[in-house]
Amino acid sequence: MSVAALVVVVVVVFFLALYLLQRYGDLRRQQRMVLLGTLLAWYLCFLIVFILPLDVSTTIYNQCLLDKANQRTPVTQATRSNQTDNDASAYPAVGEPKACEKPWSYIPDGILPVFWRVVYWTSQFLTWLLLPFMQSYARSAAFSRVGKMKTALIENAIYYGTYLLIFISLLIYVAAHPSWQLSWRELQTIGITAANTWGLFLLVLLLGYGLVEIPRSYWLSSSHGYLLAKTYFKAAKMATEKVEAEENLADVMEDVAAVNASVRHNHHLRKCVDTILTKCPADYQEDMGRHVESPGGEQNVIPTKRSLINLHKKVIYAVHRHAQTQVQWSILTDEAFHLEDVAKSQSSPVRQLTHSFPSAHHHGWIRRFFYTPTVEWYWECVFRQGFYRLLAVLLCLLSAAVVWSECTFFSTHPVLSLFAVFVDKAEKNHNYICIEMVCFVSILFLCVCVYSTVFRIRFFNYYYLVPHHQTDAYSLQFSGMLFCRLTPPLCLNFLGLIHMDSTISHQDRIQTSYTSIMGSMRVLSFISDGFYIYYPMLVLLLCFATFYSLGSRCLNLLGFPQYITDGDLTSDLEDEGRELIRRGLEGAIWSPAFHWTDPRWLH
Repeated sequence: MSVAALVVVVVVVFFLALYLLQRYGDLRRQQRMVLLGTLLAWYLCFLIVFILPLDVSTTIYNQCLLDKANQRTPVTQATRSNQTDNDASAYPAVGEPKACEKPWSYIPDGILPVFWRVVYWTSQFLTWLLLPFMQSYARSAAFSRVGKMKTALIENAIYYGTYLLIFISLLIYVAAHPSWQLSWRELQTIGITAANTWGLFLLVLLLGYGLVEIPRSYWLSSSHGYLLAKTYFKAAKMATEKVEAEENLADVMEDVAAVNASVRHNHHLRKCVDTILTKCPADYQEDMGRHVESPGGEQNVIPTKRSLINLHKKVIYAVHRHAQTQVQWSILTDEAFHLEDVAKSQSSPVRQLTHSFPSAHHHGWIRRFFYTPTVEWYWECVFRQGFYRLLAVLLCLLSAAVVWSECTFFSTHPVLSLFAVFVDKAEKNHNYICIEMVCFVSILFLCVCVYSTVFRIRFFNYYYLVPHHQTDAYSLQFSGMLFCRLTPPLCLNFLGLIHMDSTISHQDRIQTSYTSIMGSMRVLSFISDGFYIYYPMLVLLLCFATFYSLGSRCLNLLGFPQYITDGDLTSDLEDEGRELIRRGLEGAIWSPAFHWTDPRWLH
């Protein structure tokens, strides 16, 4: 049963990672190397999260066996030294300790250490070495593989050089310390500690945002009025981005047309120009094919290979950004029409949800037969608000428990961390199902808070995860790097919350297999006894900052509009978005080359 549980988790997590990659990436068009690297990074990180509860329950069972063995020895000696029946009956409770029940998901010794070692070091190799190189390779606009590899090596020279400098500095620091022996195990532990310290620094920042924003988003999303107003706001911003993307594409296509006309078919750079043309939209390709080698072409300046590489890079970005904004605009308009239909149906005597554009709401046969207009009306108009608010309250309680535990997990006498209390109670009753459920729900909530923030972050258009297969290769691989760097410190932080990490709890007990591969963090005492304990308390301040939307207000002041309910700019953009949606409903702003109901973009 234990091996079956491990196999089931491994398979389920793989399909979860594959589903997310299919949702955000384009499995048919993007490079196989990009997809494989991102899939492996996401898969390994999700695998750590799902297997860790099994590791905890197995470790608690092994600890129970050890405690029982230590308890049995002195009892045997005491029984032999007392020959009378009265003396022998004086220790009935101690002589017969409660038997340790093997958990259903028990994993035999030797499997988890090898498993964690492979998973951890593979993820670290991906995040610190391979994925940065693959990012530069995928982003390079060179026309050959050798050129792309050369560009990637040059861009990462400073990146890898920084690693080498840090490693040499740590090597000198360890060698100069009088109480340390320069062993491979200690060097390995220092490297792991450095990586986890960097990850914990970023982890607390993302966690502080997610702990507040996720419960609040569900509470606010229970109101259709709020969702509709926010959709109007996003539509106004997206309309501006859409126009900018169209103008940028037109400008870049003019440059391509000029290059296409200036470089003849017998020129040695013509192959590079043809490569650029294949990246252009079909309508532009046809237009430029009719005007190739125009009479004015001889007067144009022949471009260099370096300028063609730069133009190639602009074309790739402009085409992708144009398609991205078109898809996002169609999704926003679809969402706005749906919310407007819900608002109209709430006051309708007919308890059926009527869509303004039924063709845009074609679903699979399961939804057609089960999610009927009547069922949809009851969900949207009756049950949805209560369900979302109940879920928001539960998430809020979990957030409060996490914040309290992050600020008190260093206290072992008394035990103040709520997660440690739950696990300790279940451990005394040998309730391994409860232990695994508490661990799974807790670590899953932490991951949702952190990972959802990673999916929501937008750093201009440099890093931006967009669903419906619209995320570029750079953003996919950057998210994989973030996941690989955030997951190990997140798991160590969780083990600290439940007092399963002796570095923090200072308890003499068996360590989990996951902790054992990390080595003893006490090698760097100023980190294990200082940073790892007190820095997570910063999450409380970050939660207050998120609750009062300080980050969004700062971005508003810097000229980056954010949705704030009491902001004047928000009201103006809402009105603008409402007008755009109304005009869209009348069919006044649809581009003839793209229709918002095009099934190619909404699958």
